[in-house]
Amino acid sequence: MSSISPPLRPLRWVDSSEFTGLELIDQTQLPTELTHLQCDTVESVWHAIKRLSVRGAPAIGVAAAYGVIVALNEAGRETAWRTTVEKACDYLATSRPTAVNLFWALDRMRAKATDLGDVEFDAARDALLTEAHSIRDEDAAMCAAIGNAGKHLIPDGGGVLTHCNAGALATSERGTALSVMYAAHEAGTKFTVYADETRPLLQGARLTTWELTQAGVDTVLICDNMAAVVMREKKVHVVVTGADRIAANGDAANKIGTYGVALLARAHGIPFYVAAPSSTFDLTLDSGAGIPIEERDGDEIRAFGERPTAPAGVRCYNPAFDVTPAELIAGIITEKGHISPVSEANIRQLLTATAPPTAVGTV
Repeated sequence: MSSISPPLRPLRWVDSSEFTGLELIDQTQLPTELTHLQCDTVESVWHAIKRLSVRGAPAIGVAAAYGVIVALNEAGRETAWRTTVEKACDYLATSRPTAVNLFWALDRMRAKATDLGDVEFDAARDALLTEAHSIRDEDAAMCAAIGNAGKHLIPDGGGVLTHCNAGALATSERGTALSVMYAAHEAGTKFTVYADETRPLLQGARLTTWELTQAGVDTVLICDNMAAVVMREKKVHVVVTGADRIAANGDAANKIGTYGVALLARAHGIPFYVAAPSSTFDLTLDSGAGIPIEERDGDEIRAFGERPTAPAGVRCYNPAFDVTPAELIAGIITEKGHISPVSEANIRQLLTATAPPTAVGTV
């Protein structure tokens, strides 16, 4: 098949007689089981984000927006809805620190609550649910636009390397980096994707290869430490990854190991691109040095799957993300077009454009 049809949607709002709340694919169970979690408490949404049942910066933001509605439903009409919204936003913001979309979405929900003024509970809930739907729908539209903006970068007959999962599972639909590949595939471009397994949680092996093979895209899984070899053997002609936060100067945080891939790409003369929506930029940060990096439990690297592979008491360092300097990035693909060369001036020019251009600088 030429594409996932209907579009893969990792999360959705359900309002039925059997269940009302956030339903999402439990990504911790992929690829062996396609199961869904139903979240009807704000705590269950928080834990779904924290334990990576839902992951990827855009998807985390959408889940958090719906989490505010879950909190309102849980609290009920007899409570002060504005206080519930503030508490829910504060709580959900503690789930994961690096993905800026989480805070962006929660700020939108706070702003919407402020704009509503003095309204009754039901009216507030309906308006905030509409806002959460808008966040989801806008993300889906941005992902489709990112694919269209970047599909020409995929060479016919070439190879593409990606790291972690920046596909539909990380967003509302289609993804960011993988959206570029889906769009190229649908346009008839023939290419092979080399997917890094992405230790320690194997998002590339479990999620990216699952998505791409479902869509009929030619896919080869490699261990993380094989990236240099496939580049030297000229199997890879372009690298495209996603990002969880991009600073004003273009430094980009993404899953741990991305920085190393970017260095390898530079050493082999291969262009390294980042694909991300405008909501992933954090212009309050001058550089990537200010991006908070989540450090996760050492047990994630003391084992491979459920099999221990290190002494139980060994000390571990387990950052979930690293930062790729802007000078290693050939271009950033957004829903508004390309940013290349990557610089603060070009970033601000594109993000503040009233009409979406196709490029800033040259690609």
